[in-house]
Amino acid sequence: MVIILAGIALAGLILSKKPGHSEKNTKRDNLPAASDYQNSSDVDLPNSSGVIKEAKAMPVYGHWRNFTTKDGLPSDKAYTVRIDGDRVLVGTHDGLAVYENEKWHTYTTKDGLAHNGVVSVDVSELTGDVWIGTLGGLTRWSSGKFTTFNQFNSGLPNDLVYCVYCDGKDIWVATGGGAGHYDTQTGLWDIFTEQNAPMHEPWTYGVSAGGSKVYIAAWGGGVIEYDNKTKRFRDYTDPDGFMEIDLQPDDGVVHDITTATSYNDSILWVSTYFGMSRYDGKNWKGYFNTDSGLASNFINFLRAEGRVVFVCSDNGLSSTDGTTWVTYKKDDNSENGKAIITTGNEKKEIPLSPSISHNFIIGVDAKDDILWVATSKGVSRGELLK
Repeated sequence: MVIILAGIALAGLILSKKPGHSEKNTKRDNLPAASDYQNSSDVDLPNSSGVIKEAKAMPVYGHWRNFTTKDGLPSDKAYTVRIDGDRVLVGTHDGLAVYENEKWHTYTTKDGLAHNGVVSVDVSELTGDVWIGTLGGLTRWSSGKFTTFNQFNSGLPNDLVYCVYCDGKDIWVATGGGAGHYDTQTGLWDIFTEQNAPMHEPWTYGVSAGGSKVYIAAWGGGVIEYDNKTKRFRDYTDPDGFMEIDLQPDDGVVHDITTATSYNDSILWVSTYFGMSRYDGKNWKGYFNTDSGLASNFINFLRAEGRVVFVCSDNGLSSTDGTTWVTYKKDDNSENGKAIITTGNEKKEIPLSPSISHNFIIGVDAKDDILWVATSKGVSRGELLK
């Protein structure tokens, strides 16, 4: 059954439904309070609102600018986005798009990419190399040269690379045939499947690292933790064993069908197609759209930035510190939308004109005061509202 579901997921991905991704960002400090924000029409928010007073240290973005094929993207189906200094790297259905100096440039298989379907991008802080996960292999972009790794010329577990993550000299990948580890110094590969790791099957969707550990999102297998020091595995699965509901709240990861992991600020965030989980190393906390400000339980990807995590769903983009939520949604019949701030049972809506380009969100990245979002109908760039 899980294999069938995974196959359906792949078909959905090609239709801009759901690729996995990776995360790694620096902390964001001294965020302005929500009471300092203005909406895109520069109308002051009412400071008397209780929810606004509680929404301190949560960023709100606006002044959105949307990019599609009309602006230079090779495809409106954007799967992933990564900020790399003064440029932005966007993985699309038809190649890698690079935004620099207000212009887009596209790289495809003609330039050396393994495949035009780019679903994950990460940048090595150690070397500056760009690692590109595609539907047909892994590509390293270094000093203007593209080098491809696949099952025939390397130890890559599978050519379907959902996620790539750079952790110092180590490159981790989540593929359709297991997780892979590449040591850039020795040139050696390690492959992890159900044969040598606590996975139910060799289908992995996301990978991230932090605190000397690696966290693999295993399809139908929850989260697989790998300790870099001991070289041992530990798995985290839904303890109640129910696929349809979370029977016992906060007893572990909310569902075994995980799509991404992100570790930052000593917190592990896990996305699934049935909600989201937070783990502080001791306690688990589950979040659903019925008891929080989460836009949808169907989550494609997430990325943590300090204490805030950005959550990509099929019905909008959400962000939270675990208490306060900010969710962005586009109107169906116009370019406008809103940001919904939720704290407990209180909500406050901020009109945004324009809003994000589409509510089906697949990738996100934040740096300084800028937020980039990959959607099924283009990419969007938002600015921190002050």
